[in-house]
Amino acid sequence: MAMMICARGRRSALTSLYKLSVYRPALVAASGKILRRPLSTEKTVTDTLDHRLRRDVRMLGDILGDTINKHSGKEIFNHVEELRYLAQAPRKGETGLSNLAEKVKTLSAEEILGVSKGFAHFFALANTADNHHRIRSMRESIQASKSLGVPRQEDSSLGTIENLLKKNIATPDEIIKALGSQKAELVLTAHPTEINRRTLLAKHRDVAKRLEVLEQIDLAGGAEVAGRFEADEAIKGLTRAVEALWTSDEVRRNKPTPQDEARAGIAVIEHVLWAAVPSYLRRLDGVLMETMGKTLPIHACPIAFASWMGGDRDGNPNVTPEVTREVSFTARKEAAILYLKDVRDLRIELSTTKCTPKLREIVGETREPYRKICLQLEHDLSATVDALQGMVDGHLEPDVQALPIHSQKQILEPLLLLHESLLATGQEAQANGPIVDVIRRVRCFGVCLAPLDIRQESTRHTEALDAITRYLGVGSYAQWDEKTRQSWLLMELQSKRPLLPRVGSSTELGLGEVVQDTLRTFEVAATLGDEALGAYVISMATSPSDVLAVKLMQKEFCMPWNMRVVPLFETLDDLEQSEDTMRTLLGLPWYRGNINGKQEVMIGYSDSAKDAGRMAAAWAQYKAQERLAGVAKDAGVQLTFFHGKGGTVSRGGNPALYEAIMAQPRGTVNGHFRVTEQGEMITQNFGHPGIAVNTLDTYTAGILHYGFEPPEVPSGKWRKTMDRLSEVSCEAYRDIVRRDERFVPYFRTATPELELGSLNIGSRPAKRRPTGGVETLRAIPWVFSWTQTRLNLPAWLGVADALSELASTDDGKATLRSMYDQWPFFATNIDLFETILAKSDLDIAEHYDKELVSDVKAKELGAELRRRLQETSAEILKVSERPDLIAYNEVLRWQLVLRKPYLDPVNVMQAHILHRLRSGEFGSPEEEQKLKDALVITIKGIAGGMRNTG
Repeated sequence: MAMMICARGRRSALTSLYKLSVYRPALVAASGKILRRPLSTEKTVTDTLDHRLRRDVRMLGDILGDTINKHSGKEIFNHVEELRYLAQAPRKGETGLSNLAEKVKTLSAEEILGVSKGFAHFFALANTADNHHRIRSMRESIQASKSLGVPRQEDSSLGTIENLLKKNIATPDEIIKALGSQKAELVLTAHPTEINRRTLLAKHRDVAKRLEVLEQIDLAGGAEVAGRFEADEAIKGLTRAVEALWTSDEVRRNKPTPQDEARAGIAVIEHVLWAAVPSYLRRLDGVLMETMGKTLPIHACPIAFASWMGGDRDGNPNVTPEVTREVSFTARKEAAILYLKDVRDLRIELSTTKCTPKLREIVGETREPYRKICLQLEHDLSATVDALQGMVDGHLEPDVQALPIHSQKQILEPLLLLHESLLATGQEAQANGPIVDVIRRVRCFGVCLAPLDIRQESTRHTEALDAITRYLGVGSYAQWDEKTRQSWLLMELQSKRPLLPRVGSSTELGLGEVVQDTLRTFEVAATLGDEALGAYVISMATSPSDVLAVKLMQKEFCMPWNMRVVPLFETLDDLEQSEDTMRTLLGLPWYRGNINGKQEVMIGYSDSAKDAGRMAAAWAQYKAQERLAGVAKDAGVQLTFFHGKGGTVSRGGNPALYEAIMAQPRGTVNGHFRVTEQGEMITQNFGHPGIAVNTLDTYTAGILHYGFEPPEVPSGKWRKTMDRLSEVSCEAYRDIVRRDERFVPYFRTATPELELGSLNIGSRPAKRRPTGGVETLRAIPWVFSWTQTRLNLPAWLGVADALSELASTDDGKATLRSMYDQWPFFATNIDLFETILAKSDLDIAEHYDKELVSDVKAKELGAELRRRLQETSAEILKVSERPDLIAYNEVLRWQLVLRKPYLDPVNVMQAHILHRLRSGEFGSPEEEQKLKDALVITIKGIAGGMRNTG
């Protein structure tokens, strides 16, 4: 990204970037290798790709530079340029970070604020251009595969289906059947890793649209008069958007409420997924028609969505039962509004008078039978919107069953009736038109857009049942052993009498405020309707009684349907004990009869990695899934795994979705893959319709491939090797994080952990409990803090110790290499370690220590950790046998190198700001506030530059 900011000052110069250069489509083989095509210059396609991305970023940087000059003055612009130059100097051997730091010290608080804004906005714009380039590359890859016979990408549905057919692994009918039954369920969560305000995200969507307009003009030739005027208008639009971004307040002044977070999730569905889902399914239809001459059945939808926004109350006192109901009703209302628009469009579309006798019998002698059905649906949807608004406002009693439209069936049946009539009367073109998209939306989003999961910590249920047993005079549930708890719970579950007296509501029993909130959650959930809720997730689940306790409370509050209860196994100990827990639970006749042959288990990636280190956690998760799959098979139960992953490697994230699915243990996907999409990953994977379509297609391809060609079971030797790697890495990790007395003081001073609360990025507190140390800190701020300093410690600590021990013998080296070459699980993890190491920076981490750490022992620990980082890089390269980190990923290497001159100044400014705030080096409250605002902006800037938060 030949980046920022050489202000030209003339719009014609900006427009010429598009008018003067037209590029041919790029060709990228399935292997990732770049293919050549003759061009007028002797550049490779890589040069062309880079050139176009550089062009887009340079143009946006120029506009940003003009905007800074116009609204903040020449001095701020010059400071930005000087810092960028100084950041480039170390690579030229001229100087080190010290000159950069000295320059930052000369800036006033107001200047630091302006300069940090410049860098942060640049990264946000560069990321928008990068996303636009991703879409361009995907489109050109598809075009190349069609027109030139280039091999399809394996991680696409087209490539996967062609491979399955070519290898005779599956027949067309088997593939259609699999696609009709498989499901990727993506659970949108409000974890506070999306640091940008919703207002700014909307403006960046506008920038992306303008870039697309310019791209289309470019592809059309752009030289005609009309093209020049259109390009000029698009440039003006970009300028307006960048000016709006610069003059907006990018700092959240208040923490978002759970309702705000839920509205953000709804906005993603409304603005992106509502269009992307039918587009993805039409693409899949095209793939199936091209490869097999068939299309997807209209009832099939291999994608579903759910949400934790407004339902996740684990450690978040702001998510009350009333909030959950409000969020659920708001989602219903927004769904009805979206369907209302769709049905109105259908009414305009379906003016035909030709229909089946069945439809005629229903509508009577009306001239336009399809429109009459649509009009009735419009009336019911409109009345539903009004009723839900009344319920949210408190003017109407909250009663789902009283709504004109309260179930998916009420929308689906009329639409299917119309579709059936169109097909039966020979109107295939209209039958395959917009009505198919609407039917598929109903299948995917239902009447609630994304059913809410409810999540609560197991100790809250224990506390509630303890209060109840004391109220009933039967003892203290909290003090009973596990056997006694199970016995009492099973007795009450099979009893026909209620557990508590019916007194109108749980608040009248005088059981304490926290207990009342827990019970009230079940009371409200029972009234929301089965289509509004997904799973009840129990965090920190450790025993069968944790699941039975939730079942009992669901029974007590007369839940009309059997809401599935999902234990979440998070820590290393919980993962290791999960087999015994589930074997006992599935061995209970009452429980096995209650679940109708289906069970879901959630695997926690974040807390297990924070507890044991990434390598040990990954192996514990792998083994736990294998064992749990065996338990379910023995019990004759269909098991679904729910993967609680974050965006970063430290929290289970994997940017390669296809590889992540294929790296799962054999026998654990089974056509259903449920996974969280958290924070900034929602924006990255679903922030643009084109990227969203590709993301959905990748999930579909991965699950389909896994179903027909699952990974091999690792050998006994590989298992023993992983056992030892896990053991050594866990001990090395805990030696530092748990046992080294220098660690907590170092962590608290060398990172911005204590200041992260100022971000106002989430409604949930940073800690599960307000007291306590690192062990009570949530995984997100834990990872976020290390990401900011670019040490990225949680992702790699302990890895070098483990690999070096195994590689100390020739046999060990050979074993590690064979595991990397032949075992997707191991190879994927090694590549992820390599990626995060490439994103780390020793000099920057050392600079934080120089600026912020005064304790001698803590400084020594910092130096030791940086040494370990170097050793980890060396050990990883021994396994991968590559000359440099991420040598296999030229694009990422290029991005990291070119982003460095923009990231380094932001890190240096952040360390300086932290030093001044902590030491009180400011002259007034106004200056302090400017520094705090600048700190927030640097946090955003680093996250944007790294494309990672927590």
